[in-house]
Amino acid sequence: MKGIPFYFMILAVIAVVLGMGWGIQMSASQNHSLAPAHAHLNLVGWVTMSIFAFYYHLVPAAAEGILPQIHLGAAFFGVAAMVPGIVMALRQQGETFAKVGSVLTLISMLIFLAVVLKSRARA
Repeated sequence: MKGIPFYFMILAVIAVVLGMGWGIQMSASQNHSLAPAHAHLNLVGWVTMSIFAFYYHLVPAAAEGILPQIHLGAAFFGVAAMVPGIVMALRQQGETFAKVGSVLTLISMLIFLAVVLKSRARA
């Protein structure tokens, strides 16, 4: 695995390692108040990023061009803003980062839809 699929997989593995560590910390402290942010890190960070990685790996033509690169950036910055933003929102410190991250994550998924449709048209 190399290129776009590799970068998505690296992001996915980093997300799951952070998520696992965070889950252990929550369990040890018996404080689960940030569980929604932890869940988003695992679901959007680990699961979604790894699905992107596998799709791009299985359909190499889909990883060509600028659109997959934009997708990678939107996906990364979406999770990087959303998860801390959810923490901030739960702590009553504002919702801006959660909103920005959520919109970037949605944009990322719409870009992925375009990539999937475009690669289907090539087949």
